[in-house]
Amino acid sequence: MSDHNDNPNDGQNAAAADTPEDNDPQDASKKPSLFRKPLFWIILIGVVAVLVIGGVLYWLDARQYESTDDAFVDTHIVRLAPQVAGTLVQVADLDNRHVQAGRLLAVIKASGRDAQVAEAQANEQQARAQFAQAQAQVTAAIASQTQASAQARVPMAAAVKAQQDLTRYEALQRLDPNAVAGQQLDQARATARQTAADAAAAREQIDTAAAQVSVARRQVGAAKSVIDARRAQVDQANVTIGDLRLTAPVSGQVVNRQVNVGSYVGPGTQLMAIVPDRMWVTANFKETQLTLMKIGQPVDIHVDAYPGIDFKGHIDSIQRGAGQAFALLPPQNATGNYVKVVQRVPVRIVFDTQNGPDPRRYPIGPGMSVVPTVKVR
Repeated sequence: MSDHNDNPNDGQNAAAADTPEDNDPQDASKKPSLFRKPLFWIILIGVVAVLVIGGVLYWLDARQYESTDDAFVDTHIVRLAPQVAGTLVQVADLDNRHVQAGRLLAVIKASGRDAQVAEAQANEQQARAQFAQAQAQVTAAIASQTQASAQARVPMAAAVKAQQDLTRYEALQRLDPNAVAGQQLDQARATARQTAADAAAAREQIDTAAAQVSVARRQVGAAKSVIDARRAQVDQANVTIGDLRLTAPVSGQVVNRQVNVGSYVGPGTQLMAIVPDRMWVTANFKETQLTLMKIGQPVDIHVDAYPGIDFKGHIDSIQRGAGQAFALLPPQNATGNYVKVVQRVPVRIVFDTQNGPDPRRYPIGPGMSVVPTVKVR
């Protein structure tokens, strides 16, 4: 029999005795935590400091500006419409083209307009002829008055002489009743009465001639008034003729043409529209954004259609009142279920072509979306 014990557990005990203590799972759980390492806290504090400093710098920069995406390009669109009815005989082919003020855009052919002008001119000539006739009547009346005055000298002189003779005879009779015969005295009295009547008739003729002069002069004034009236009719007819030619009232781009040659149009029918060269931005800022806004503050304008171009502008005016106050049906807030809503106030921003790109070089028009950024601090 052998002296050695062949028990298999003896080998396992020997292997366990040779295993190091560091391989014990309980010893592994006793390693120092990550939060106890100084390097972790240094990195964490650095990251937090960077985030805080970045946030403060961003806030300091962002508080200098006010921006909104509720903004659009705006202008006063000019819509062309005739004042008379007729058929279009000429329409300029200028769709989406730029035109200068005064450019002929359309011509209307109206029936009977030339005849009306000719009739008005003929009436004016007739009035002028009547005026000349009235002036001639004044001259004739003055001549009649002069002739009546000349003819009245003889009977008036005879009346004066007859009265003087009668006075002399009556004086002699008072001195000596036999100095003047009764028949002679009666003859003198009859002659005085006759000559006095002739003188009165002559004076009436003079007054009549003077009245005729006055009437003739009034006729001249009436004839002149008729000339003015006829001249006004001629001017009105010429204005009507002028209304047949439609020209561009402002410089801009012709858009939205709705007619063509041969179309019949009436007064007020829209033919086309013109977008003027002068445009601006209407930005609807919240009322809480207006605290620091002032006229003249610089604005960066970003048009959605051209994101890579920075247009420059400045605040031109701020509307006194929110936009909803000018609606067709303004809201009635005197109700029990009122909910306060931040209102929008239109602000007009004009382009600065000297400090930035000229918007007229780009196809920018009314209604296009923009994002203005106002520097308020």
